[in-house]
Amino acid sequence: MKARIAVLPGDGIGPEVVPQAVKVLERIGTRFGHGFEFETADVGGAAIDKTGRPLPDATLQLAKHSDAVLLGAVGGPKWEGLDYTVRPERALLGLREHLGLYANLRPAKLYPMLVDASTLKRDVILGIDLLVVRELTGGIYFGTPKGIEKIPGGERGFNTEVYTTMEIERIAKVGFEAARKRRRKVTSVDKANVLESSELWRRVVIAVAQQYPDVELNHLYVDNCAMQLVRNPLQFDVIVTTNLFGDILSDEAAMLTGSIGMLPSASIGGRVGMFEPIHGSAPDIAGKDLANPIATIASAAMMLAYGFGLDKEGKAVEQAILRVLEQGYRTIDIHSEGSKLVGTQEMGRLILEEL
Repeated sequence: MKARIAVLPGDGIGPEVVPQAVKVLERIGTRFGHGFEFETADVGGAAIDKTGRPLPDATLQLAKHSDAVLLGAVGGPKWEGLDYTVRPERALLGLREHLGLYANLRPAKLYPMLVDASTLKRDVILGIDLLVVRELTGGIYFGTPKGIEKIPGGERGFNTEVYTTMEIERIAKVGFEAARKRRRKVTSVDKANVLESSELWRRVVIAVAQQYPDVELNHLYVDNCAMQLVRNPLQFDVIVTTNLFGDILSDEAAMLTGSIGMLPSASIGGRVGMFEPIHGSAPDIAGKDLANPIATIASAAMMLAYGFGLDKEGKAVEQAILRVLEQGYRTIDIHSEGSKLVGTQEMGRLILEEL
């Protein structure tokens, strides 16, 4: 196949880890006979420095006219003083909205050889393999009205949590379809005891579940789910939840596996999918060859599988990562006594070698 891939390295460690994933995609193209064309553009803080905008029109148009987007990370202390409307993170919201990416898939799977890298006990986490399906274009991040206004004695900040039946139905279906390919269990997470938007969420999810009689459905309030992820994470298969709750719970799930630097994500729903590691820009280690590129390389594997339907190629990348870890190579975030410490570029080279 032939595919055009928009490469958006972004800020911080993004320009270090993204090239490693591009090399892996190039190697996959050579090995399996695919033609991948890459075009790079600025996004986030890097784009602000050049154009004054986190998502320039040229970058958005490139994304829209590509077959997939590979994103690094955005943000950093340098841009924290800017108005919310022009901060680097607005680029993410803009890309999700304009590309129609309403579903974010965040797997959290523990590699057995990294069990000691987690802060949780071995018997609690060994065997973790769950998927968080986060609604991505609705909820409190997009709801209106929102803003900060003057009131007597100070200011008032407000945001609006809004969900429609259609938005809930489509994300619920993504969750149930994913569960059918896994262990056939969906946990819907809400706060229906106090939020009307969550009351609707629960009612709609229950209605959608009628179309999937082969999938078990249960419900948890978000605070209980947060506790259960630490107490007994093995109970979970697929977690379906709102934009805000998914943002928080997916990071918690990531740390169960030892390092947020290990986990990829896929944002899908429109014609063009966006694939990115779930870690941030990590400005404290940027430029030091310390960042773990595995999450970005695994995101490229998700691009192959979810973006292009190339399951065999995606599995080849995942197996290459596994073989390198089995040989004892570790970046500093997952390093432990007895393992072989390597940097960003060397980890990328080792995975490339396995391909």
